[in-house]
Amino acid sequence: MKSTTLVIMAAGLGSRFGGGGVKQLTSFGPSGEIIMDYSVFDAVEAGFDRVVFVIRRSMLEDFQAVIGSRIGKKVPVFYAFQEMDDLPAGFTVPEGRVKPWGTGQAILACRGIVKEPFAVINADDYYGKDAFRMIHDYLVRAEWQNQPRYQFCMAGFVLKNTLSEYGGVTRGLCRLNDNGELAEICETRNIVKTPEGAAVQGADGTLAPLDPETLVSMNFWGFTPDFIDGLAAGFEYFLSNIGGRETTAEYLLPTIVDRLLKKKRVDLTVLPSGDRWFGVTFREDVPFVQQKFAELVAEGVYPENLFG
Repeated sequence: MKSTTLVIMAAGLGSRFGGGGVKQLTSFGPSGEIIMDYSVFDAVEAGFDRVVFVIRRSMLEDFQAVIGSRIGKKVPVFYAFQEMDDLPAGFTVPEGRVKPWGTGQAILACRGIVKEPFAVINADDYYGKDAFRMIHDYLVRAEWQNQPRYQFCMAGFVLKNTLSEYGGVTRGLCRLNDNGELAEICETRNIVKTPEGAAVQGADGTLAPLDPETLVSMNFWGFTPDFIDGLAAGFEYFLSNIGGRETTAEYLLPTIVDRLLKKKRVDLTVLPSGDRWFGVTFREDVPFVQQKFAELVAEGVYPENLFG
């Protein structure tokens, strides 16, 4: 069977948990598991062969001690380093910039490491088992050599299953064509949960209702390795035309994919998942997510001690 890799974007954990360290990562499972543990468990169960963590180089020692050494007992682990100054020749970091260039640069950091079809997820999101199975099964069948367009996939989550009880969130609303392929991603901010389902809350407090059954992107992608070369060229364009002089501009996967869609350079299959997405957008989300993992363990979905 074709080899597949799971890429976990974790470079942002350093700034979130104290300037480069990861020792303060919140435990969510009954035996101290973090969200990444469940993602790796589900990925290996689905058939992924290896895991690549994208981190900052300054995080390596802590990351290996807290996360990598444990997960490395389950599956081969590799590291890619996303750094703010990892730029093409002729470009420099703008004065005042303090963090790397977003999720597109995170995947670009995997050049030379990832040479097979790969899935991409966020480090601190829980996606459920179905998405890993569907993405893996797509990738092992994917044919990308000598194709006129990229052949990608994406896990689509039902909007109502991705909302927080504690405030507005940003989601990529998906518009599909008649073949069930992604036609457009519309990044939409401040989506709130309402008694009717979901709505966009305006600055003045007004609510514009949304269909709670709409599929959304949660940054769970299935890519083929030729995409990495395309990201390199796109990053140069981004720096030249959009972000090269900006201190906060980011080279983001949803924007990159949406541009490819508009140029008809990609066929992107959306794989609908009925699983509930969990993530910690607000501090108040932590007890809710911990309770959900406790319920999954009680139901037998996961063992009490995930890695034995």
